[in-house]
Amino acid sequence: MKEFDELIEIMDVLRGNKGCPWDQKQTRESLKSDFLEEVYEVLETIDIGGDELKSELGDLLLHIVFQAKISDEKKEFNIKDVVEGINKKLIRRHPHVFKKEETISEEEVIKNWEEIKSEEKEIKKRKYILDGIPKELPPLLRAQKIQEKVSAYGFDWKNKEEVFIKVEEELNEIKQAAKNEDMNNLEEEIGDLLFSVTNYARHYKINIDTAMRKANKKFQGRFNYIEDNYNIKELDLNKMEKLWKESKKIK
Repeated sequence: MKEFDELIEIMDVLRGNKGCPWDQKQTRESLKSDFLEEVYEVLETIDIGGDELKSELGDLLLHIVFQAKISDEKKEFNIKDVVEGINKKLIRRHPHVFKKEETISEEEVIKNWEEIKSEEKEIKKRKYILDGIPKELPPLLRAQKIQEKVSAYGFDWKNKEEVFIKVEEELNEIKQAAKNEDMNNLEEEIGDLLFSVTNYARHYKINIDTAMRKANKKFQGRFNYIEDNYNIKELDLNKMEKLWKESKKIK
């Protein structure tokens, strides 16, 4: 694709001797926070919809090319190796499509994916199954990834009802910890509740990160409604509650 080749050439120029001073001094580490920010901007535009997604995906692609360029300069690998690697991985992990051409369920796809993945050279180096889940992931999303991973190996609740019973159990343990005014235990039990709620969402194939971002957006929109209509500093709680109920009918 000539447009992709042009992007590679532009990056070569920016990092070259006569390139941009800012681009020239960047390292893998210096780009990490910007890389993460671009990922979340992509997620936000997916939620909103519209043409902005095209632009945000371009920004994210730039970071991938940037990181590959730095690795190329270090004589480690280049962008061609990156693309070639993912092509081979996709074909290898989808034998039901590219080899046997058989119809299997989504659950079987996930199980096969994990089995094939576990035999790959870089995965075999890991001591534990959960070692491959990035520690930098947001906690709730990481919880869901942990649950998905162990589920692929058969460690899971039998049904949604059992998970909900666990959610209720954790709620009761929070009440008891609060009653005992045991702050360390209360913190632990709140964490257990969030983990269990995440598990419950997973059993309904709901992405917990998406659900939480939508809840935050909804709350912000409703609170913005209050600020749009009144000076928040002049309102008492009763008035704010009334406006909050009004916002629920609009937002």
